[in-house]
Amino acid sequence: MLNVTGLFTQYVSDKGVVVQAAKDVSFEVPKGKLFTLLGPSGCGKTTTLRSIAGLERPTEGLIEVNGQAVYSSVKGVFTPPNRRGFGMVFQSYAIWPHMSVFQNASFPMEVGAKKFTKAEIKERVMRVLESVELAQYHDRDATRLSGGQQQRLALARALVMEPQLLLLDEPLSNLDAKLREKMRFELKKIQRELDITTIYVTHDQSEALALSHEIAVMSAGRIVQRGTPREIYEKPINNFVADFVGAINFIDATVKDMDLQRQVMVLDSEVGLIQLPIQENFKVADAVQVCVRPENVHLSDTPPSIDHANRYEGTVDQKIFLGEVLDFQVKIREKLILARVHPTQLTPINHPIHVYFDPRGCVVFKAQ
Repeated sequence: MLNVTGLFTQYVSDKGVVVQAAKDVSFEVPKGKLFTLLGPSGCGKTTTLRSIAGLERPTEGLIEVNGQAVYSSVKGVFTPPNRRGFGMVFQSYAIWPHMSVFQNASFPMEVGAKKFTKAEIKERVMRVLESVELAQYHDRDATRLSGGQQQRLALARALVMEPQLLLLDEPLSNLDAKLREKMRFELKKIQRELDITTIYVTHDQSEALALSHEIAVMSAGRIVQRGTPREIYEKPINNFVADFVGAINFIDATVKDMDLQRQVMVLDSEVGLIQLPIQENFKVADAVQVCVRPENVHLSDTPPSIDHANRYEGTVDQKIFLGEVLDFQVKIREKLILARVHPTQLTPINHPIHVYFDPRGCVVFKAQ
């Protein structure tokens, strides 16, 4: 449905410096899917979105929707944003304060090039307001809506023209934590019920994991890794992705042995020996980093009944109660390891504890 190929976009900063914000960005989004551009501030994700919208003019590349170019550097095509027929929701919502809910939602239909009858406007606006659960507030002043309702109104206004592509730029970032979590479910439900192709921009990895069919992690203007939420979280391709998407432990190590018979790779690490399934791209004496998510670090007050590999003795250094989980900081030798466990784990601070790494939850990279 959407095809972005070899996109380069630059802009001039406040200090007059030319910034190359998007560098050779390429991806495809099938119809009805939600694709997220995820990354830290300044990584190029919003510039890429604005380039798709037509709010930024790229310097090179191709943007096609349903096989039709809206931008092509080779063919000299640049379709103005108002003729692309896309819906867009900004971080600020941009709700008109002097208008009612209905008037805000109907505004695009009243000012657009295509003319609609009053009956057509009313039918479509009420249908869209119903889909975002705002129909009962249609005659209310927009300023009397809560933050979450205003966010839904901005979404309704973007949907009322039945856009072929919906562009969302950090739409939940102004909401408080609890409402943001609720809106994730609502947004996911609306997007999938309406089967609308959506490009979503966020720096919030939890948001990206919760909403997306596919994620592109960006850094310094480039896409570093693309994949499903599970692939991005469980199989990061480098340290940047591993560190940006969720909490993780980095353990320095050296490859000590490649046991071909057992298909086991033995690593001499700063917490002791680590045994993992063998990987062909490593060899003995390679300096590596082992990455372990906190939920793959298992704790026990008593030694396991079976003598596992990847079992260590440590000391509880700190604990943080988070309600549904408990974060333990455990010192093994001189290395602090984060473990995320069930709150029933009650080991006191400064007490010994047994630690086990699940090899299926460990990822290894060559040291940088």
